[in-house]
Amino acid sequence: MAPKYKAIIVDDEKLARLDLRNVLKSMEEIEIIGEANSVNAAEQLINKLHPNLVFLDIQLRGESGFDLLDKIDADIDFVFVTAYDKYAIRAFEVNAQDYLLKPVSSDRIRLTIGKLTHNANKEAASQRRLNYDDVIFLMLNSRYRFLKIETIIAITSEADYSYIHTNDKVRSITRKTMREWESRLPENHFCRIHRETIVNLEYVSKIDDSLSNSYKVYIKGIEKPFLMSRRYAAKIKEKFF
Repeated sequence: MAPKYKAIIVDDEKLARLDLRNVLKSMEEIEIIGEANSVNAAEQLINKLHPNLVFLDIQLRGESGFDLLDKIDADIDFVFVTAYDKYAIRAFEVNAQDYLLKPVSSDRIRLTIGKLTHNANKEAASQRRLNYDDVIFLMLNSRYRFLKIETIIAITSEADYSYIHTNDKVRSITRKTMREWESRLPENHFCRIHRETIVNLEYVSKIDDSLSNSYKVYIKGIEKPFLMSRRYAAKIKEKFF
């Protein structure tokens, strides 16, 4: 069976990387394609090898593993592997797939793989691309409601939940990942501009390029601008211009 996941391990301790590699080598679903010992090294490795899974320590030579997520816009599953339980809430707030405490056992890794596979299968089950004039029925703010796709002006995420911003200036919460939204929303109207943001291009009023590493995207009906990384900006230019 071909591995489902091409993974890298990011940890500043060589022995910790070796221990995790030894646990993972018996998992046929995962192929370890690289290792890094710092945030910068991990960023370079991700840009070079394009993994779809990263096992990430939090304390990295005076840096934080969370800093890596700020640098990476690619759609990658992150699993935190750390000796500290105090960062768990923040890890899930940034959409981590799992949070493992060292030392990691093979049984615990099996649970992680099961969770990854379950989430991937759930997303694959709803792959039909929606049309701009479609209406969907989903749970919003703990109640089932109809939602017109064309009324969505932006979607932001927090852990496994997403916030739907509509043109009536209402923000609703639903249990749906950004990857699910991106795979279903009409591509000629909606675009992902950040790991945690999708916008309706019909409502973009202004793009400010005054920042050095990102853009500010202003949306009609939303006061505060969203940040768009230059990597996503390049994808948008390639797609629409």
